[in-house]
Amino acid sequence: MTVHTAPAPAATMFDVRNPGTGDVVGQYPVHGEPEVAAAVERAREAAVWWDGIGFDERRKRLDAFRGVIARRINQLAGVIHEEMGKPHGDAYLEVALVLDHLAWAAKNAGKVLGKRKAHAGPLNANLGATVEHKALGVVGVIGPWNYPVFTPMGSIVYALAAGNTIVFKPSEYTPGVGAWLVDAFSQVVPEHPVMQLVTGDGSTGAALCRAGVDKVAFTGSTATAKRVMATCAETLTPIVAECGGKDALLVDQDADLEAAADAAVWGGIANAGQSCIGVERIYVHTAVHDAFEAMLADRVGALRAGADSGALVGPITMPSQVEIIRRHVADAVASGGRIVAGSGSIDGQVVQPVLLADVPEDAAAVREETFGPTLTLRRVEDMDEAVRLTNASRYHLAASVFSKHHGTAIADRIRSGMVAVNSVFSFAVVASIPFGGVGDSGFGRIHGEEGLREFCYAHSVVRQKFASPLPLMSFGRTAKVEERLGTIIALVHGSK
Repeated sequence: MTVHTAPAPAATMFDVRNPGTGDVVGQYPVHGEPEVAAAVERAREAAVWWDGIGFDERRKRLDAFRGVIARRINQLAGVIHEEMGKPHGDAYLEVALVLDHLAWAAKNAGKVLGKRKAHAGPLNANLGATVEHKALGVVGVIGPWNYPVFTPMGSIVYALAAGNTIVFKPSEYTPGVGAWLVDAFSQVVPEHPVMQLVTGDGSTGAALCRAGVDKVAFTGSTATAKRVMATCAETLTPIVAECGGKDALLVDQDADLEAAADAAVWGGIANAGQSCIGVERIYVHTAVHDAFEAMLADRVGALRAGADSGALVGPITMPSQVEIIRRHVADAVASGGRIVAGSGSIDGQVVQPVLLADVPEDAAAVREETFGPTLTLRRVEDMDEAVRLTNASRYHLAASVFSKHHGTAIADRIRSGMVAVNSVFSFAVVASIPFGGVGDSGFGRIHGEEGLREFCYAHSVVRQKFASPLPLMSFGRTAKVEERLGTIIALVHGSK
């Protein structure tokens, strides 16, 4: 079996450590510009074959890829757990949620992207028009560490189904996950390097941006996205950017409080809070605030973070994030906030969950992405205030609303790419709808029909079926022709 990864000098290696134990769990090369450029060149040659086999054959290969992942799901979950620290059960769930996306993209790519007729209009009855969406060619995917399978596969799967080849640069914290995916794909597509791996740090990502790919799919912080955009601008390479969030959960007075509390705590603290669509802010109607606070406190107080198998919350993957979490909690308390439950205490890279209340809206814990197991709770007079505070953020990725009777109406007023009503994260698992943000949360879309088209260009063809009785586009156009044109315009458009 051939694993499609770029070669690199043995001297340029980096260690990958388990964030809970500090143990070295792997070594990988830092690929530079020559290796990345060579990978892209191989991908460009492979793209001709991969696009040429058509939608039906690609569906067979992607279905087979899905089967490999499903059969080896525990193994892949183990790699995720080892490299980024999340509990094995959460890692298993992450992998499981990818499978529907693989199935949907493979099944629907031909229908969404294939050639279709377009109406030419009454003035162009002699013309026939068609539109189809064609693969861009080579897509560079720069993946994150927090969901090292689900998030990059949201781009990889849809780009592959559309007919593109992939050069995948996973996070330097989870390169083994990327290697596993590329290895598994090579089992079902051994003929050509349709999906290749490059590993390394930010310099490798920059090399990928400059290597002549046809598009970059990036997931990461807003600050890093700006650097990626600047680098891609050098070669006018387009990008789709899925950046950070400061997602809010709104609880109306008619909400199922038990369900809302359970969802808020899981949505905010699962994966140690390291979710771009994680719940970080909670706005609760004053009529139910006190009861809801007590429910949250019970749930947060019962959670324990750790690196052992009994902990439901894992460690913080990126060491530098620990100080950001520490600063946000300290600033929230110094600003007048109170710790309702949990502690936020830190031991190495293990951060205990904490529920904060009465934190001012201008505090860092409310304004900035914390990316840790923290929740801020605020009482609001009504949902008008809740919506106003939700929309005041510079991040507009997602939100959640809990209300028995008004959930959809409230959701419609929230400025964000996605909203879940009486649930959390549900918009991410429905394969047929788009995923992406607004403002500092990024632009472009993965998943669904928009996710397929994101990695294509529209190709329009107009053919003349017979000579036009009104030769308009000719220097031989006469006054009589123009008179007839005027009559037609009056009949078709003049009465509107």
